[in-house]
Amino acid sequence: MVRTGLRRTLVRVRTLLNIIWFVVSGFWLWLAYVLAGVICCLLVVTIPWGIASFRLAGYAVWPFGREVVPRPGAGVGAALGNVVWVVVAGWWLALTHLTTGLALCLTVIGIPLGVANVKLVGMALLPLGQQVVPRRS
Repeated sequence: MVRTGLRRTLVRVRTLLNIIWFVVSGFWLWLAYVLAGVICCLLVVTIPWGIASFRLAGYAVWPFGREVVPRPGAGVGAALGNVVWVVVAGWWLALTHLTTGLALCLTVIGIPLGVANVKLVGMALLPLGQQVVPRRS
């Protein structure tokens, strides 16, 4: 019974954090990832990276309750793909996360969201070889 109550509280907190996140930075980050995906799809050769960008857009807009973990079996192909990603879109997406995170840290209420945003810089730079999964409670 206590465990069920704790789980409900956790879900409510995550939902509240996701709503605040969406309002202060999630929507803009989602737009950045969608723009990167569209650009990658227009370049035709980089369509796989465009699809990855759309997948990351879903995580960037609603991150709490999910986490990024290494994908089993990712190897040299993912590493080489990340090099292409950094050149095409990764550096400016990482810069977007860093800028948004620093801006959020200027307010006391925004510090936890700013820290979460800065943690996403690594995912924005090197997304291949990682996957988004539900967080275990």
